[in-house]
Amino acid sequence: MTTDFQQGRIALGQRLRELRRDAGLTVRQLAQACGWAPSKVSKLENAKQTATPADLELWAAGVRRPETAEELKGRLRGLESAYRSWRRQLAAGHRPVQDALNAEYERSMVLRAWEDAMVVGVLQTADYARAVFSAYADLQQSVRDVEDAVRARLRRQETLYRPGRRYRIVMGESALLARVCPPSVLAAQLDRLSGVIGLDTVELGIVPLAARMRIPPANGFWVYDERLVIVEDWHAELWLDSADDVALYLRVWDTLNESAVYGAQAHRLITRARAQLDVP
Repeated sequence: MTTDFQQGRIALGQRLRELRRDAGLTVRQLAQACGWAPSKVSKLENAKQTATPADLELWAAGVRRPETAEELKGRLRGLESAYRSWRRQLAAGHRPVQDALNAEYERSMVLRAWEDAMVVGVLQTADYARAVFSAYADLQQSVRDVEDAVRARLRRQETLYRPGRRYRIVMGESALLARVCPPSVLAAQLDRLSGVIGLDTVELGIVPLAARMRIPPANGFWVYDERLVIVEDWHAELWLDSADDVALYLRVWDTLNESAVYGAQAHRLITRARAQLDVP
C-alpha cells in the first residue's frame, strides 16, 4: 500500500472519529447502530481497514448526519483514484478494467512498458489473453467475463498501427518462457512477437536472463506520456500522476532498458524460446 494512500486512509479515519465523537457516541454504540462488531469501528477509525461506500452511508446515518455521506464517499473516491484494489475493480469483472485502460491508451502518444513475468497485454494473442484472464479470475475469485475482457484487450491493439504512436516496450526473457498457457498457445504468442519487431510504431526490447542489470526486475508498469504511471501488483493497481512518481518510473524504465537488446538480437531470443516448445 502506498504512503499517500495510507495517509489518505488515516485522514478519513480521523474524520469518521470526529463525526462519532461530535454525535456523543461510543465505539460500541455506533457499532450497534450500524449492525457491526465494535472492532470494525475501531479498524475504520484507525486506518486498519478501508471503508466501502455502504460502510460510509451507514456511518453517516449512525451518527445522525446523513448529509455527510457524500463527503465521506468523495474522500474514498480520492483514495481510490490512486489505489485501485482488485477486489473492488473486479466486482463487475475484467471488462470494465480493460475499458478504463483502453481510454488511457487512446489519449496517449508515447507509451513505455516494463514486464518481466508475461507478455504485455497490448501484444497478446487472443488465446494467450484468454489464459491470463482465466487464471486471474480464478485467483481473485471474480466474475468470469473472460471473453468480454479478451475482446476489450484486442481492441486496444488497434492503436499499434496508428501513425504517430510510439510504443517502447521492454520485457524480460522470462516472459518468453513462462508457461502461463498451453505450449501451442505460447508458440503462437511468440510468433506474434516476432512479427511485431519491425513495426514503425513499436520498439520491442528483451532483457536476456544473463544480462547485467543495475536494478532488480520488479513489478510491471506502464508510463503514459510522462503524465501517468500504472503499476500492477497482486492486490491492487496504483495509478500515479505526481511529477515525482512519474520521474522515478521513467528512471526505472531507462535503467532496465539499458540491459535490453533489440532487433535481430531480440528476435534470436524469441526464436530460441519458441524452439524450446517443440511445437510445429
